[in-house]
Amino acid sequence: MRALVYDAFGATPHVTQRPDPVAGPGDAVVRVVRTGLCRSDWHGWMGHDPDIATFPHVPGHELAGVVESVGAGVDAGWVGRAVTAPFVFACGACPTCAAGDGQVCPHQRQPGFTDPGSFAELVAVRAAGTNLVALPDSVPPATAAGLGCRVATAHRAVVARGRVGAGECVLVLGCGGVGLAAVQVAAARGARVCAVDVDATSREHALAAGAETTLDGSVREDDLVAAVADWSGGGAHLAVDAVGSPATARAGILALRRRGRHVQVGLLPPSAGRADIPMERVIGWELDVLGSHGMAAADYPALLADVAAGHLDLGRLTAAGEPVGLEEAGRLLTTLGTTASRGMVLVDPTR
Repeated sequence: MRALVYDAFGATPHVTQRPDPVAGPGDAVVRVVRTGLCRSDWHGWMGHDPDIATFPHVPGHELAGVVESVGAGVDAGWVGRAVTAPFVFACGACPTCAAGDGQVCPHQRQPGFTDPGSFAELVAVRAAGTNLVALPDSVPPATAAGLGCRVATAHRAVVARGRVGAGECVLVLGCGGVGLAAVQVAAARGARVCAVDVDATSREHALAAGAETTLDGSVREDDLVAAVADWSGGGAHLAVDAVGSPATARAGILALRRRGRHVQVGLLPPSAGRADIPMERVIGWELDVLGSHGMAAADYPALLADVAAGHLDLGRLTAAGEPVGLEEAGRLLTTLGTTASRGMVLVDPTR
C-alpha cells in the first residue's frame, strides 16, 4: 500500500510502499477514504509524544473509510460498511472500558502514535467490536474523517465535560480544528461564544462557525480577561482551551466567573512547559478544571445524531478545495507548528 512515513523525528515525510496490514484476532482493516491532518500529528512528528517508538512511522489518527477485512472473532457483517473510529482504540476488556470510559483506557492503542496511522491506503483498527463506529448514509466517509478526533473531541469537551447550557457564555481559546468544532457545538446548544485566536482569518472562520464575537489572542493576559468579563458580564461560564499552551490554559481559568468550568483539551506536552495555574482562584471561586481526551466509540450516537439533525455542519469545518494527496499532506504536516488553521485539511490516500 502507499503510505506517508517519516524516518526520524523532524525528518522530511515521504511517500513509500508499506506492507498491507493484516487483521489480527479481534481487529479489522479499514480502507481509508479520507483522513484528517491535525496538529497532534505535528506534535508526533516533532517528537513530543513518547508513544512513537519505531521508524519508519506512518502518522494520521482521524479516519473514515470502508471495512476491508476482519480478524477472527469479529462479526463479518462489518466488511463493506462505512465507518470511522475514535483515535483512542480502547481494549474493551478492562474495568475502565466496562465503566464506559474507553477514551482513557489504560491499555489503549492509537493510530499514528503507538500504531501505524491513517496516512495510508489501509489502516488496522484494534478491538474492532469496541472501536468501529458505523456511519449513517447521511454522513459519508468523504466528510466524516474529523469525527475520529477533532469533532468528537470538541463535542465531548463542550457537552459531557463542560456541561454547556443554553444562554451561557463560552470562551473558546484557539480556532483550529478542535476550536472551530467547539464553537459550533456550543453555539448549537444555544450558548453565546467568544472565540480567541492570534490569526485574523482564523477568527473569521470562528464567526462563520457560530461565534458571537472574537478577540485577538495576542493581547496581554489582563486585557484579554477584562475583555471577556466585559462581554460576558462577569466572566465566562465555560472556557475551552483548544490550543494547549501554558498561556492559554492560564488565561482560560482567569477568564471564568465564579463557579465556572475550564476544560483543557489542547495538548500540553512537557516540552511546552507547565501551566502556572492560580490555584488560589480555583479554590476561592470554586472553579472546575477538567481534562478531556477524545470520545469513546460508545458515545458516538449522540454526536452522529447532532450531525444528522444539522446541528453540526462538517462542511464548515473543512478547508476549501479538493482533498490533498499524501505528498502534500507531508508538506503541510511540517508547517502546522507555525501556520494558521484554514479549516480541516482532508487527505485522500489514493492521490
